[in-house]
Amino acid sequence: MAITFAESARSTVGVEWEVMLADPRTGELVGRAPELLSELEAASQHSRHTVTGELLTNTIEVTSGVGATVSQAIDDVAQAIREVRAATDPIGVELLSAGSHPFAQWYQQDVSEHSRYHTMIDRTQWWGRNMMIWGIHVHIGVEDRRKVIPLVNALSTYLPHLQALAASSPFWAGERTGYASNRALVFQQLPTAGLPWTLESWADFENYLDDMVTAGIVADATEIRWDIRPAPRWGTIEVRACDGLSTLPELASIAALVQVLVEHLSRRLDAGETLQPLQPWYHRENKWRAARYGLDATVIVDRRGTQHPVAEHIRMLVADLASVATDLGCDQEFRGIADIVRDGASYQRQLAVAAEDGDLRRVVAHLINEFRSGPHSAVRSAP
Repeated sequence: MAITFAESARSTVGVEWEVMLADPRTGELVGRAPELLSELEAASQHSRHTVTGELLTNTIEVTSGVGATVSQAIDDVAQAIREVRAATDPIGVELLSAGSHPFAQWYQQDVSEHSRYHTMIDRTQWWGRNMMIWGIHVHIGVEDRRKVIPLVNALSTYLPHLQALAASSPFWAGERTGYASNRALVFQQLPTAGLPWTLESWADFENYLDDMVTAGIVADATEIRWDIRPAPRWGTIEVRACDGLSTLPELASIAALVQVLVEHLSRRLDAGETLQPLQPWYHRENKWRAARYGLDATVIVDRRGTQHPVAEHIRMLVADLASVATDLGCDQEFRGIADIVRDGASYQRQLAVAAEDGDLRRVVAHLINEFRSGPHSAVRSAP
C-alpha cells in the first residue's frame, strides 16, 4: 500500500488541545459541546485555528494552524480558547484540562454523535466507554519521508520525559491511583494504541498499514493511535503520549521540547548518523515508570541500559539543546521545561490540593483556576 506523505516545511509546529467542559459549582463534567460547536466551528472557518468536538460531548478540541514557530502555534490556540470562552462564560460553563477528571464516572458521560466514535465504542466496549481521557498532540513537520521512521524510533527514547512532564491524571473516578499518569495506561488498552512498533523504513510502515487494512483492523492511518506516529496527511510526526496540559504556558513548553528534539535528531540524520532506538522492552519499562512515578521516575536512556532520574536527564537535555531552541526561535517556551521540573507538574499540584482535605471538588476548582491564570502553587509531592 503506497502512502503519500504530504509536503511539509521542516520543524513547523501544530498543536491540538483537548479541553473539558465543567459546572463551576459542582465540578461535574457537562455534555454541552454539541450546542456550542456549530457556532464555534463557523466562527473559526476562516481562522488559522479550528474548534471541533471529540469522543465525548463534555469535550472541545482546539487546534492551531501550521506555525513557523511555537509561539505562532500557541497564539492560534490562545485565540481559539478566547472564542470558546466567549461562548461558555455566558452559559456558566468552565474550562479545564488534565489527563483525567478527578471524580467523573464514565457511565454518566455521553458519546458524540459521530459514526467513527460509535464504531470504536462498539468494537472496544467497556474499555472504549472508559476513555475519559484528555491529551495534547504535537505535530512537527518533516521535509523528507525517508526521515520519518528513523525519527519516530529515536524520538521514542524521549517519550517518558514528555510523559513525566505532562503527567496530570493521578485520580480516576474519585480514587487516587498511585500513578502520575493513569491516562497513559488506560489509553493503551485500545487495540491500535500504545508504543509504536519498531520499523525500519517508510516501506515497512506501508506494509504494516496494508496488513492492518487487509485484516479489517483499521480503515486508514488515522486509526493508528500510537504514542508517536507518522501523520501522512499533514507531512508530520505526531506526538500523542502526553496527558492534557493544565495551562497554556506548559503546553507551549512541551511543544517546544518536541520541536527541539525532532530538529536535533533530524540534524544528526543530516550528518549521516544512524539513530539507534532503544530495545522495545526498555521502551515499555520506561513508559510504565513515567506513568507510575512521573518526574520522580528513573528511566533507561541508552541501549546499554544506563539509567538516570528523569528530572536530571531533562535538565541535561535543556542545557544540551538550548542552541537548537535558539535557532528555532522558541527559547522562552523551551526554558519553561526547567520551570516544570523545578515547580512540579500538574499531577503534583493536584495531589497537593487533595492532600489538604481530600475534597476532589477542590482539585477541579484548582484546575479551572489554573486554566484561566496559569501554573501556580509550586510543590514537590511524590505520587
